[in-house]
Amino acid sequence: MTAESTTSAATAETIRHELLGFLAERIKTTVEPEQDLFSSGLVSSMFAMQLVVHLEEAYDIAIVGPDLKLDSFRTVESMTALVLRLKDADDPAGDA
Repeated sequence: MTAESTTSAATAETIRHELLGFLAERIKTTVEPEQDLFSSGLVSSMFAMQLVVHLEEAYDIAIVGPDLKLDSFRTVESMTALVLRLKDADDPAGDA
């Protein structure tokens, strides 16, 4: 039903789905979108760097400065919000 936007723009749903799949493949377990990946012990700070690289490459964004903190990668929801915010900031205003 919303397939029209999947190629041109990442939606929260598509980002969330992709991240859940990426994590399941890498850590060999399923996670919930709001699950704290660090406090649950599923993800280490070293793996957070892999998440940074993955998000930057998959969504053509640059994660720098204040966005480069563990809280940005704590949950699938926080990563989804980060990607959407950075992609939105990268989009020129008034581009319709």
